[in-house]
Amino acid sequence: MDGLIYLYGLIPTAEAVKNSISFLKGFDGTSNLYTIQLDEITAIVCNLESGQYSEDSIQDLINSDMEWLQEKAFHHHETLMHLSTMITVIPLKFCTLYKNKANLETTVKANEPKILETFDRISGNEEWNLKIYCQDELLKKQVSESNTVIEAKREEISKLPKGRQFFEKKKLEKLVDLQLEEEKNKVSEQVHSDLAKLALKANVKRAWSSQVTGRQEKMPWNGVYLVTKSQVEPFREKIQQYQNFMQERGWLFVATGPWPAYHFSSVS
Repeated sequence: MDGLIYLYGLIPTAEAVKNSISFLKGFDGTSNLYTIQLDEITAIVCNLESGQYSEDSIQDLINSDMEWLQEKAFHHHETLMHLSTMITVIPLKFCTLYKNKANLETTVKANEPKILETFDRISGNEEWNLKIYCQDELLKKQVSESNTVIEAKREEISKLPKGRQFFEKKKLEKLVDLQLEEEKNKVSEQVHSDLAKLALKANVKRAWSSQVTGRQEKMPWNGVYLVTKSQVEPFREKIQQYQNFMQERGWLFVATGPWPAYHFSSVS
């Protein structure tokens, strides 16, 4: 077929021969997925007809049609989610395209050692994500009332002349905000450290703003973890322990997974 090859992911050939993926629909919604075997590595792909798709037309749609982009990005993610429940898969980025099989083979061969190493790293393991949220106002109140530095400063201000108290209280508010951020970082880093002990690998991602999350609570921490399947339950139990202990103090721990190994299988 004349057109593009859309690459979803890479899987070990030894596993590919034991699993059929031909029932899964491709990017265009009509064709089916198929595999291209490249020695020990197998690519999961679909074809895109050149009459309907081209690199330029796809890029134009990505830039101009949000509904199309959301639909296709969801398809890409859901396909990888389904594959990851069946087989060890290195997920590729949305809209990874090749002009022909030869180009795909050249890229895979150039990265073969890294790909095989990645298979070994992610096989039998799961990626989990933890987002930590907190209610700033509730936590600020706790920090303001229990922090010895703030309490000493408040006592010092109370002994000043009324005129100076106003300005010193403004400074105190900034100190409270600073102590709040330190408390959020301290708690988040402790949680991350405990979870990292139960994981093979642990990375920190950028925390999302409230505009992205749609939540009133702030997100001070966003972590990803590669967890051996035998450790998944202890990992989740540890998160639940934190939730049970700290919920009334304004903390919320949201764990999701398992995901395709997006953050632990980077391949150029």
